[in-house]
Amino acid sequence: MYASPAWWEFATAADKQRIEAFVRRGVRLGLYLADDPTPAELSADSDDNLFECILSNNHHVLNHLQYLTRLITNTIFETAVTIAHCVLKPMRKTF
Repeated sequence: MYASPAWWEFATAADKQRIEAFVRRGVRLGLYLADDPTPAELSADSDDNLFECILSNNHHVLNHLQYLTRLITNTIFETAVTIAHCVLKPMRKTF
């Protein structure tokens, strides 16, 4: 889908339902296979591909921001590990 990373998140639920209905109609007419990706999956895949292109291209305008992504990812992971450690810590029996 053309430029879906730019507009998919701004589309309303009704817009997305119309797109899904259009694809279902295409499946009924034999223009699209039932096991092909849905529009939501296509949008997510193209968004992931765009992000990967930014990260892998050292000359991309946004490439200098990739350290922020790693920092945020590491912070979230460390926070999750800390929370899991606190929550899953075995309790001492007191009797």
